Amino acid sequence: MKKYFSLIAVLALLSSCGGGDRGQLVGVEGKKWNPEKPFGMTLIPGGSFIMGKSDDDIAGNLNAPPKTVTVRSFYMDETEITNSEYRQFVENVRDSIVRVNLAIMAELQGATPGDNAIGEFAFADADPSDLTPYQEYMLNSYGQGGPTDSYENRKLNTDVDIYWDTDDYPDVYYAEVMDSMYIPMEEAYNGQRTINVKKLKYKYTWMDIQAAARNGNQKRTDFIKSEELAIYPDTTVWIKDFNYSYNEPMHNDYFWHSAYNDYPVVGVSWKQARAFTQWRTKYNNDYRRKKGNENVPTYRLPTEGEWEYAARGGLEGGSYPWGGPYTKNDRGCFMANFKPLRGDYAADQALYTVEAKSYDPNDYGLYNMAGNVAEWVDSSYDPGSYEYMSTMNPTVNNPDDMRKVVRGGSWKDVAYFLQVSSRDYEYMDSARSYIGFRTVQDYLGTDVTLNASN
Repeated sequence: MKKYFSLIAVLALLSSCGGGDRGQLVGVEGKKWNPEKPFGMTLIPGGSFIMGKSDDDIAGNLNAPPKTVTVRSFYMDETEITNSEYRQFVENVRDSIVRVNLAIMAELQGATPGDNAIGEFAFADADPSDLTPYQEYMLNSYGQGGPTDSYENRKLNTDVDIYWDTDDYPDVYYAEVMDSMYIPMEEAYNGQRTINVKKLKYKYTWMDIQAAARNGNQKRTDFIKSEELAIYPDTTVWIKDFNYSYNEPMHNDYFWHSAYNDYPVVGVSWKQARAFTQWRTKYNNDYRRKKGNENVPTYRLPTEGEWEYAARGGLEGGSYPWGGPYTKNDRGCFMANFKPLRGDYAADQALYTVEAKSYDPNDYGLYNMAGNVAEWVDSSYDPGSYEYMSTMNPTVNNPDDMRKVVRGGSWKDVAYFLQVSSRDYEYMDSARSYIGFRTVQDYLGTDVTLNASN
């Protein structure tokens, strides 16, 4: 009995000493976080600036009166999102839809991952013998399919490549699924049958944190929103935006041809731009979770305050990202892509858009914050918003207001709209041949500020 109690005493002593904290409050250690600059982005150090128009712009002062505000640090895309980058989004959504449809077809045929042909694309959880207890529970509880479940919780087999060449189709069931993704035969011409872009829809959910924080008594599910929308750019904007004008080549080639890979994507609505940010966050975090890394902050559209702060590049009182007040440099060359003269779009050496890394960047390393394409921001347009918005990280985004702010001016605008303080708007479900976007990501931490006192 004495030996028994002695053993318990030793174990108790070891357990009290083995924690390493000696009984002190040292906090819980998590994974170490090292800020990692996202690819293609640059860090914008937080600070304060005078937002809005100068006093001598009487008309501009009506909806952008000068106001000192402060923004936190954030990362921002060095360039506008390009056709190539947006196509990555489109093709990823396309491939996901194809894989889901193939997996559903495999299940309808009773095929499993070990079978040949369509079975290669069966859901990864189709064979019960390969499931872990957790996977089996989740499958039984949430992923059985049927009218209330569109197979969203099932795991796809992404180890096998999709066959796009019709000669490689493994069986008729595969051919049936792929055929459903293309435009009907009667709509094809010149021997080309393309993907039906109306089927390329992206679905995501998000939480309205602002509303949830102000209405804490309601259920969490009341603030979770679900969005589903077609994400292919509207290429017809090149024709619809300009009457009595020949722009068919831009309509035919601008988005998909590799010659325009590095040009800014256009024909994207505010809703589509926002969907892109949601996908980019998920795409990044899916990879990081596989590596055992923590999630990164969400990618999003910049607020109006962040956009203007970044566009100024640290220059106080400048009219343009390069300062100003002129649109030409000391060699007589235009500093941006816009319409400098009446009807003479090519005076700045560009007729339509130019490559995203054209002209000189501002002092933050950001290209084309003036001209090329105007840019969506995550703020609603209200002429009086400067009067009541906060002076800390200011933004006004009313979900019921269809008007969203666009900034920076474009290739078809006069110089006034290129000024860093000029405001304009477009309706959130509209797409234009002269509006694109770039994204931002929050910087975690507060140790990076531009004008902090020492």
